[in-house]
Amino acid sequence: MKKKLLILAAFLAIGISGLALGLNLPKFEGKFKAIAEEKKLKQEEARVDRLTGQVLPKEGFELPVSWNDFGPRLIKAGVIDLAKFEQAVSLTDEQRMILTEGTDAKIRIDGSNSQFVVDLLWALGLAQKSIIYEEGPFGKEYKSEQGNFASTGGWTLAKSEDAVNYLNKYDLVPLTPEQQKLVGEIAKNVYRPCCGNSTWFPDCNHGMAALAAIELMVSAIYREVLKLNSFWFPDTYLVTAVYLDRGGTPWDKVDAKEVLGKKYSSGQGAADIAKKVGPLPGSDNGGGSCGA
Repeated sequence: MKKKLLILAAFLAIGISGLALGLNLPKFEGKFKAIAEEKKLKQEEARVDRLTGQVLPKEGFELPVSWNDFGPRLIKAGVIDLAKFEQAVSLTDEQRMILTEGTDAKIRIDGSNSQFVVDLLWALGLAQKSIIYEEGPFGKEYKSEQGNFASTGGWTLAKSEDAVNYLNKYDLVPLTPEQQKLVGEIAKNVYRPCCGNSTWFPDCNHGMAALAAIELMVSAIYREVLKLNSFWFPDTYLVTAVYLDRGGTPWDKVDAKEVLGKKYSSGQGAADIAKKVGPLPGSDNGGGSCGA
């Protein structure tokens, strides 16, 4: 009898404990859910911090092209009125130098100068002669409405009150027909979140700024590839540089497209130039082969 009472008491204890646990289960579930949500939030915060450092690094980004003398040339052409620009944008000493004197420094963008960069590239994209303004919507269906867009009507920092007076007028970035075609192909695939249009239809300031950046970098493609080739075939391009320098063209002024062409950079072309130049002292600078 005593044994049965003990068993009954045990079952009662288990039942009471289960009942208590059942009554408190929503409370425990709430705590577990809060802990899980807090953990998920911390993971997402860590993800955002990590990606912010990649998408928007504090040091910004450097483009493989420089500002050159585009600032002074745009001012001279009236595309930029310096007084209006200075009133609209708070310029640093460096930015004022870029505008008024020019610089060989590479274009850099970060959180502190993004407005200056978009405004200067906007002016360049507006004024530069481009296939975009001939074959794109600006030159076709909206040709009679060119001044009605944010990218044109919104450019109020020029000498003239009508920005269309400067649209597609200047060959500031010399491009071959092939390069212009490439600009068009790239522009058709570059969109911006402020609207549904590609850079093929640059109807806002960011569109024209992106167009200018594309034009600058397309113009630099040959130069950048030449830099690679120079280290892959150092002796060849040193000989080429000597050949051109002897002819009065310094290496920093060469036409990179021409140098990368058949005359200089094909096997036969390079051999012909080497024969004309002759042996050079200490010219064994290594280089890569066509294998791994």
